[in-house]
Amino acid sequence: MPGRARSTVAEGASRGRTAAMLAVVAVAFCILAGLGTWQVQRLAWKESLIAMMAERRAAPPQTLTEIEAIATGGGDVDYRPIRVAGRFDHARERHFFATYEGATGYYVYTPLTVDEGRVLFVNRGFVPFERKDAATRGEGQAEGAVTVTGLARARLSEKPSSFVPENDEAKNIFYWKDLDAMARTAGLAPDRVLPFFVDADATPNPGGLPVGGVTQFDLPNNHLQYAVTWYGLALALVAVTLAVVLRGRRERN
Repeated sequence: MPGRARSTVAEGASRGRTAAMLAVVAVAFCILAGLGTWQVQRLAWKESLIAMMAERRAAPPQTLTEIEAIATGGGDVDYRPIRVAGRFDHARERHFFATYEGATGYYVYTPLTVDEGRVLFVNRGFVPFERKDAATRGEGQAEGAVTVTGLARARLSEKPSSFVPENDEAKNIFYWKDLDAMARTAGLAPDRVLPFFVDADATPNPGGLPVGGVTQFDLPNNHLQYAVTWYGLALALVAVTLAVVLRGRRERN
């Protein structure tokens, strides 16, 4: 009798351990499967974004009035081709820290006065670190009326990530595209600044700087690989758990 009682207690403890293990495994499986599903959803989003970018880039340029109507109506203007005329105010250009073809430097955001004194910030392109000062690239400072063809880019509502440094407004170095801060530090009235940017195309500037056409289109898309990895780990967890449970049953028998 005592031996049978001890055996019953041991079997109960074993079942308890098995139940606890299965509960932990179930939680881990749900987490892994959830991560896989999230990556599948991200894959669909990324593929839709890439398709949208390609479709918009292939479209003919729209006018400032058309793009402005979309932006002020709450629509998405990102990557829409645009052609706009105006005059650059080079004295107020802002500098966004960037790299281009392995070189460190800045994207030059210059206010373009369009109609009735309104202003549109244009990313004219890249200049090397040592050419930040506009005086070192005077040939590229176009005077008089100009026409810019490029892509409209949406403004950011907040800093993209906590890892992105704060903008150094005193040194005119921006690490994220804060349109309000660019306007304020350039001495421009916020109500006169249009609520989006324009990335100029690759049409060469006199003297070669800034180098236009710097819009990034190669978006990383590894979500399928990540999804397969998470789902694979979930299946491996199930396989290992089954193996452990079956071995335990054989040992008890």
